[in-house]
Parts: sequence; C-alpha cells; structure tokens
Amino acid sequence: MGIFNLFGGSTSVASIEEYLENDAVVVDVRTIEEFRDGHVQGSKNIPLNIIGDHIREIQKLGKPVITCCRSGARSGSAASILKQNGVDAINGGPWGSVANCIK
Repeated sequence: MGIFNLFGGSTSVASIEEYLENDAVVVDVRTIEEFRDGHVQGSKNIPLNIIGDHIREIQKLGKPVITCCRSGARSGSAASILKQNGVDAINGGPWGSVANCIK
C-alpha cells in the first residue's frame, strides 16, 4: 500500500519504515508556523525555501533523510534537491503519514 503524495508520486509505508529502521532523519520542510501546529516527534524543521542553505549540515549527519510537509508537494521538491546533492532521501509525503510509521 502506498501513500499518495500530491506531485511527489507515492512512497510506500514499507519504504518509510525501512528508512526509519536505518536511523533516518525526518526533515519537515513546512514553514515554522506550520511546524509549530504539529510535527513528527524528533523531526528537524528546515523550510523548503532555505533547504539549499542547509545541504552541508544535512550531508554531515551521514544519515538517510525522509522529507515531509503538508501534502507531499514541498517534500517532493526537497527530496529531489537533497538527492541532487548526494543525500539518500525519500519523499515521505504528509507529515502525519510519516508520524504514523513511527513505532
């Protein structure tokens, strides 16, 4: 079963769970205000409009990344940017879907 991500295709729950098992970092690319309204526990908030400024910081983590947002569109863009810069990243889609995969 997949999670539909607007503009970002679909990411399977199994893929998200596999990344989480491999100590992935969850990066929420919504605005600070949206993040304050709710987010995945332990996630980092790096809004999409500044993610390019944080590539080195993310690379230094040395971990896979799951991006998330409200609908999956912004997180799809963020995952693409990270992949283009050598980061192992997937689009987790809506943050609530990623939160539901955390055990």
